[in-house]
Amino acid sequence: MRTVYPEFWWKIDRVSGQDAPEPTIYLTFDDGPIPDVTEFVLEQLDKYAAQATFFCIGDNVRKHRNVLYQVLEAGHMVGNHTYNHLNGWKTDDARYLENIQNCQDELRVETALFRPPYGRIKKSQAAEVMEHYSVIMWDVLTGDFNQSQPADFCLRKTIQHTEPGSIVVFHDSLKAWPTMRYVLPRMLAYFSERGYSFRAVPQPVYAGY
Repeated sequence: MRTVYPEFWWKIDRVSGQDAPEPTIYLTFDDGPIPDVTEFVLEQLDKYAAQATFFCIGDNVRKHRNVLYQVLEAGHMVGNHTYNHLNGWKTDDARYLENIQNCQDELRVETALFRPPYGRIKKSQAAEVMEHYSVIMWDVLTGDFNQSQPADFCLRKTIQHTEPGSIVVFHDSLKAWPTMRYVLPRMLAYFSERGYSFRAVPQPVYAGY
């Protein structure tokens, strides 16, 4: 996928304007906002002065707008994750692009960050999306959504593959909740003790930030 889509963001090696930055991890959370689950994430991030980017499902924003407000008030970034968590490979272009716009309309927050659900997007869709968004992928997928994978294995794998500049994917979803609530606090503690900071994915300047 990286060779097919080199223009997508897979990792962030350096942020402009930082000469000798401390090692940084870019935490991202997909599929919220969800009551209790997203709020737990916010509590954990606050303990480490960590920033993150939340790629939101438009329909969840519609149902839980008060939770989205908590994300924004805590100083985190948001990105577009379609309105209905559509798989781009299985969706015609017109419907896919409309679904992205529906999510943006529901967010009511300016963002130039988009993550395709499942990481699946056609080249024709990507060409249209990149006129308005940076497509944010990842180099570390925690697998917290995989209910057959033990939580301690998920933690070990996440720590093993995370390095400075990594874009790490967690999920603030009900499906991922049992594993994520075990892994996230321990991952934050592990890297914090080693001098890492946690930041949101930078918004491109054309988003108005």
